[in-house]
Amino acid sequence: MVFALTKDYYKILEVDYDATDDKIRLNYRKLALKWHPDKHKDDGAVTSKFQEINEAYSVLSDPVKRFDYDLTGIYEIEKYTLREYLARFKGMILTCNGLGIGHPSEGAEHLTNGGNVADE
Repeated sequence: MVFALTKDYYKILEVDYDATDDKIRLNYRKLALKWHPDKHKDDGAVTSKFQEINEAYSVLSDPVKRFDYDLTGIYEIEKYTLREYLARFKGMILTCNGLGIGHPSEGAEHLTNGGNVADE
């Protein structure tokens, strides 16, 4: 099943899917300074990138918008590696399995921490 990708705001801000508000803010500031149009005169691509960064931050910095984005965002699943997919949807997967967000199963934790099930 393939879904159309809107935008992956976490990748735009270069943060993990479970990033704290402080980490999101820190990366936003770093990227906004790097891509600010005043530093790159007459470059439309830079302006577009800067607007994309602002859009991502406006969603991820607002708890209600972030929650809605996390639940209703449309993703192209094949673009994720297994590790990225598990990290992105860990809370939802564990909650659906009755394990709770704060208590990852040993197998899921092993996969998201870089392990390989085939090695065991």
